[in-house]
Amino acid sequence: MSTLELVLNMLAEATTTEITREKKLQTFEENKKVARAGGEVAGNELELINLLLQVKKLRLLSIKRSEL
Repeated sequence: MSTLELVLNMLAEATTTEITREKKLQTFEENKKVARAGGEVAGNELELINLLLQVKKLRLLSIKRSEL
């Protein structure tokens, strides 16, 4: 597992824990919904990271082309 995967997993777990504490959830179904939400937070961050990496790659390609 990469460092990024570990960090995103920690983010999902921390988000889930904080929401659970704040809402004082009781049932399995409530906790299940919050766990999915925590996973979505991490998934959204991964998408953002991937977009930023793509933009960086496109900028590098643009710079290389302009040097030709």
